[in-house]
Amino acid sequence: MTIDERLEKLTERHEALAQTVELMAAENRERDQRLGKTLDQIMEAIARLLHIAEIHEQRITRLEDNRQ
Repeated sequence: MTIDERLEKLTERHEALAQTVELMAAENRERDQRLGKTLDQIMEAIARLLHIAEIHEQRITRLEDNRQ
């Protein structure tokens, strides 16, 4: 195998690796966006649950105050 052939193979491998890295980076960006959306949804759900818990706590306090 000549030096030129070796350089050609190395160039092909380099290009293939560069494409693979680009694909992986794009996949990671997409995953991060999905994860961000999921975390936003979880935070919204937690905020709603906290609000419900506060309402129930106020109701229990009122019921206890009325018993006394």
